[in-house]
Amino acid sequence: MPTKHLSPEMLNERRRQAVRLRLDGYTVAETARHAELSAPTVSAAWKAFREGGWGAIDVKPRGRRSGQGDVLGDVERRTLCRFLADWPDDGAPGWTSRALANAIQGCSRDLASPSPRTIEHWLKAQDLKPEPLALEALAHQRSHIGRWYRQQVQPVLRQMQRTGGSAWQGGVRVAKPGAVPTASRLRYQFYLHGKRGALLTRCLPASPRADDYLMLFQRMLSQKHGAPIALVFHGAFFEASPEIRQWLVEHPAFHLINVPSH
Repeated sequence: MPTKHLSPEMLNERRRQAVRLRLDGYTVAETARHAELSAPTVSAAWKAFREGGWGAIDVKPRGRRSGQGDVLGDVERRTLCRFLADWPDDGAPGWTSRALANAIQGCSRDLASPSPRTIEHWLKAQDLKPEPLALEALAHQRSHIGRWYRQQVQPVLRQMQRTGGSAWQGGVRVAKPGAVPTASRLRYQFYLHGKRGALLTRCLPASPRADDYLMLFQRMLSQKHGAPIALVFHGAFFEASPEIRQWLVEHPAFHLINVPSH
């Protein structure tokens, strides 16, 4: 299975998962299937572990070091924050780095045209680039979070595969204080990870209300033209919201799964 689309953090988590599976007696082929890695990658992780222990499993990040990309100017940063504070015009449930770069480029001829990579560097520096959960690693855990994954998440993911639906991860979080210097009021973040872990995001000045969540969910459904969607969501408890519960009843194609607190 190709791993070029994986971030270094995700790749290393899967390599560590592969080693744990090998230690449990799984074959290389079985490990590759469970960890969603190629057999050569599993073998390389296992060899690194046997020669150097757990500290030798992780691979070094590819490409340039963080921060070596182009730098956003003050005007571009303010423009970027202004876009992040609103929904995309195309109906998407959040902003990708490419969509933000295109929006800034089309905003004014006087603005520099940042690359998606530059946007991603900035998001990471502002604590606005969370990584997706390593859900596959939970499959063999014997804790309550492992049981939750096997009992609530895996059946829905299999249903999405059978029906041609899509699986997402997402959540709501609070960025670190002062993380967004050009718009310090935008501390609350919606984030989604879709196919291949691509990040979509939107920022808010206050804790999201029911209407904000419903807009997020509706945009996801609209983008998929009503096809089934499974969203594993972290950071909110929706049982306390009658509006959201009613919306879910009215939209059975939308499967919302709350990540339990640890």
